[in-house]
Amino acid sequence: MLGVGAVASVAALTIALAVTGRLGLYINPDSSWFAVSMAVLVLVGVVLSVLLPLGAAEDHGHDHGDEPAHDHDHDQHAPRSPRRLAGTVATTAGGVLALGFAGTMLVVPPATLSAELAASRDTGAAPLFQGADTVALAITGDTASFGIGDWASVFATATDPEVFDGTEISLTGFAAPGDDGFDLTRLIITHCVIDAQPASLPVATGEIPSDGQWVTVTGTIRDVDGQLRVDAASVTPVDEPEDPYEF
Repeated sequence: MLGVGAVASVAALTIALAVTGRLGLYINPDSSWFAVSMAVLVLVGVVLSVLLPLGAAEDHGHDHGDEPAHDHDHDQHAPRSPRRLAGTVATTAGGVLALGFAGTMLVVPPATLSAELAASRDTGAAPLFQGADTVALAITGDTASFGIGDWASVFATATDPEVFDGTEISLTGFAAPGDDGFDLTRLIITHCVIDAQPASLPVATGEIPSDGQWVTVTGTIRDVDGQLRVDAASVTPVDEPEDPYEF
């Protein structure tokens, strides 16, 4: 029952996060329908398991064969067996722990992944979040919906960087250490926060924000010796957005 209680708490918490609009801090919103559906099925299974009387299958699952009939009306005032008492204690403990876990998660606001974690997951390899299709779309100039992850793919894979020289952008992310300025960074999630990977754009500017500070950078993409960077016209500190990840 401890396991049932823990599973029930996670399922209930998943539904609660979806209702309050915070599930996107843990998983890709495109997968929310699946997570919520599975949580509902889990709760249905928990209810059915609770409706099954404790020990019923063990007490009446054996074959009486040719044994003479005997009365199953046991004395209601007979003391509970140690096994039943242990089951009751485990059930109570599981319920208390599950409620405590779910309550804590609902009361304490979910924290977003930190800049330090982004730095620890930076392998130094070029990010390939979108690939050739993103570069092809960028060449057409249809970049209004581009985020840091999209532009990071363009910066890493563009074979003709001069095509993007002069493109004006405005992007929001947090600051990370970089060369000749800082790196404008955001975490990209494919399925859930476990697979989150950082995407960064080099920003050239005279005003370098502190590490982890969220900023909005407005500027122009420049081709510098075959390497793309953002020449910032302004770097404005902002609060962490409600949706801090890109998907």
